Amino acid sequence: MSTKPTSSSPDINEDEILTGHQPEKPFGIDPKTTPNNRVDALFRVALIEPDIPQNTGNIGRTCVGTRTELHLVGNLGFKITDRNLKRAGLDYWQYLVWQHHQSFDQWMGQVEKPERVFYFSTKGTKSYFEADFQPGDCFVFGKETKGLDEDLLRRNSDRVLKIPLYGPIRSLNVATSVTVVLYEALRQLESRGHRLGSP
Repeated sequence: MSTKPTSSSPDINEDEILTGHQPEKPFGIDPKTTPNNRVDALFRVALIEPDIPQNTGNIGRTCVGTRTELHLVGNLGFKITDRNLKRAGLDYWQYLVWQHHQSFDQWMGQVEKPERVFYFSTKGTKSYFEADFQPGDCFVFGKETKGLDEDLLRRNSDRVLKIPLYGPIRSLNVATSVTVVLYEALRQLESRGHRLGSP
């Protein structure tokens, strides 16, 4: 994954826009301590054109805590620079595996198993409780103001999931949605005997 310098680089321009990060210790785990000298992500989250930096920051924190890669897709409503990360106090981003893709097609071109990509929308008819999640799955969430494109949902209708709501609200905050989905996926893996505490 091609990235621009991060805060660990001595010659960094703090206002240079960052496009991704492959940390030396992914998710805070030293690869040298693992049997195969690598740390694999359990899941992947893709945010389509996120425009609220606080949400993306919270999602980044959750991704570090759940060993999940973060993919930012399309135009962003904010700039990710080393200076902005420091100002927001997001020191955990040093452990986050993330990448910014210029377009949806560019991102999809690197997805190894498109059939394991799930799209979350209030327009879905199937609850995420009904899905059978597996390691490596990718979870896609739309822009805060409008969600995912309806044509995209139609083309992938068999993998569109919703989070049930039991009160008079339109939707959950996207950072909350990402969290509940990731922890349901982790719960499923753990219930099948996966050793989640091990890389």
